[in-house]
Amino acid sequence: MEYKKLTNYLKALSWIIVALVITCTTLCVFPLKHASDGSSTDSRTLVHDSLITHVSQFKTVSFKNNPEGEMASYGEKLIKNTYDYFYDGDLKIGNKLACSSCHLNGGTKAFAAPYVGLTHVFPTYIGRENKVESLEERINGCFERSMNGRAIPENSKEMRAIVTYIKNISVNTVSKGRLGGQGFVKIDIPNRAADLKHGQLVFESKCTSCHGKDGQGMAQPTGKGYLYPPLWGKDSYNDGAGMARLLTAARFIKANMPLGASYDAPQLSDEEAYDVAAYINSFDRPKKANKELDYPNLAKKPKDSPYPPYADNISLEQHKHGPYNF
Repeated sequence: MEYKKLTNYLKALSWIIVALVITCTTLCVFPLKHASDGSSTDSRTLVHDSLITHVSQFKTVSFKNNPEGEMASYGEKLIKNTYDYFYDGDLKIGNKLACSSCHLNGGTKAFAAPYVGLTHVFPTYIGRENKVESLEERINGCFERSMNGRAIPENSKEMRAIVTYIKNISVNTVSKGRLGGQGFVKIDIPNRAADLKHGQLVFESKCTSCHGKDGQGMAQPTGKGYLYPPLWGKDSYNDGAGMARLLTAARFIKANMPLGASYDAPQLSDEEAYDVAAYINSFDRPKKANKELDYPNLAKKPKDSPYPPYADNISLEQHKHGPYNF
C-alpha cells in the first residue's frame, strides 16, 4: 500500500516538473510584451527591445509638452548655443565656445564625451577633486575649464535646465553601469614622445578647413560664437581642461576628427591623432588658476597631466608629450 502511494506521489511530482519546464521555456522564447495599459513588463524585454546599451543607438527624443519638457528644451539650447546665453549680462562667464563644441551633437554622439546615460552614472568619484561629485559639480567643472569661465549656481534655472536635458536624453538607457560609447575611444598609445612636426603636417592637411591655419576656428555669422571652435588662444579651453591633456585630446580626435569621422569609421591613425593632439596643445591658451590644488591624491593624477605637482620625478616635458611607459 505504501509502495503504491509513493508511486502516485512520484508521478504527480514528475508532472509538476514538466509543467514548470514548459512554463519557463515559453517565457524565454516568448517574453512578456508591454501591457496595453502601460503597466510594468518583464525587464528582459525592456533591456533587449527598448533600452539602449550603446550611445550609438540613441535616437532623437521629443520633449513632452509640459513644464519638464520645456525645461529640457531650454537646456538643449543652452548646450547647443551656449554663446547666446552665457556671455552677456549677468551670465557672462567665459569664452565663446558652446558645450557642444566638445560634447558633439548636443552630447549625443558616441565617444564624443556624450551626456546620454549620465544620470545613471552620477554621483561618481572624480580623481581631480578626489571626491564623489554630483552631475552639477561636473558641469561646473566644464564651465570653469573648457569654457574658461566660472561656475553657475547649482540651483539656478540654467543648471536645472541642463540637468533636465541630460535626464530626458537618458530616459531610454540601461540604468546599470556605463553605456558603451560613453567617454572617449581607446587608442594604442605610441611608445614614443609625440612628434610635433608630424602633428603640424596632420593639422595642415586635415584640420585647417574648419579650424583655420591659425587654429582660431570659424565664427558664427552672428559673431556670438563659433561654428568650428578655436583650438588655442583666448577663446579656447584653458590649460586645466581635460582636453589640454595629450591622451584625452588624442582619443577625442581619433573618433571624431576631421569632420565626418566616427569611432567605427575613423579618418586618422592612432599615431596621427597622438601627434596632432600634441601639436594643438603646444600652443598658448588661457591659464586655469589654482591648478596645483587639483588631484589632492597625486597617485590619481594622469600621466599626461600637463602641469605639476606630480608624484614622480618624470620631467614636465615627458608628462606633456610622452612617452608614457613609466
